[in-house]
Amino acid sequence: MASFLHGSASAGIWFVMNSGSIPDAATLRSTLAHLYESPAALEAAIHALLNTSPVPAVDAIDGVDVDLQRRERCGFPEVVFGEGKTVAMIVSILQKQREVGQDSLVTRVRSDHAGELLRAFPDAIYNETARTLRRHVAADAALSSDIVINEIQVFVVAAGSSDRPVAEEALETLHWMRVPSELIIDVGVAGPHRLQRHVARLQKAVAIVCVAGMEAALPSVVGGYVPCPVIGVPTSVGYGASLQGITAMLSMLTCCASNVACVNIDAGFKGGYVAGLIASRVARQ
Repeated sequence: MASFLHGSASAGIWFVMNSGSIPDAATLRSTLAHLYESPAALEAAIHALLNTSPVPAVDAIDGVDVDLQRRERCGFPEVVFGEGKTVAMIVSILQKQREVGQDSLVTRVRSDHAGELLRAFPDAIYNETARTLRRHVAADAALSSDIVINEIQVFVVAAGSSDRPVAEEALETLHWMRVPSELIIDVGVAGPHRLQRHVARLQKAVAIVCVAGMEAALPSVVGGYVPCPVIGVPTSVGYGASLQGITAMLSMLTCCASNVACVNIDAGFKGGYVAGLIASRVARQ
């Protein structure tokens, strides 16, 4: 349905989705006709609505409004930020997502919460290093997609093994998005020869997530080798003048490679999500 939610059409779709039920085709046609320039586009919208089970816009749980329509608007369900939330609250949110057939991802999961969450959702996958828990509607199809992709679309490249927790958060996010991805670790500029053997494969990527701390020079180097977006993720790894990742972030923001963009410090999820969106859009062209 997301493919036709654009321009002035969104107002009509919002009206229909929030009217409590999906009308029949004739009612939809008369309601939405003025929003579409071509009959084909109108019929595509009607077909998508009639073949989509409506879900409530939000579901309130103990002060939390779970956004159950985010997948329809933005392509992927709402992600749960685990910090500050109780196990009971996280379980309730994931149960709501399961009820409407949505995959789930929880970031920053405390290790003492992981066991309880896995008991509630035995089919979930917990990554202790990344501090993430993900659950798929079909657990055995965790890396599958409606679109068949045979090659790695996104590489997560980490400068050092100390950057691994952030890199694995990005990788787990990509797995949750069902984007074929792979982790390349410990190829920082202290030993630039280590990157060379991976360049041929990196040049085939749709997007690259580049995770680095300290002076964070790696995104500049990677960006100079590849014809795709490089999403830099600065980490808080490093000694005093690294300033808990501020130096790495400023380095990435001032990077001279024109295909490098930067997200927040230690934000592996954000870097993975942006790369996953790019790969998903390319796959649907």
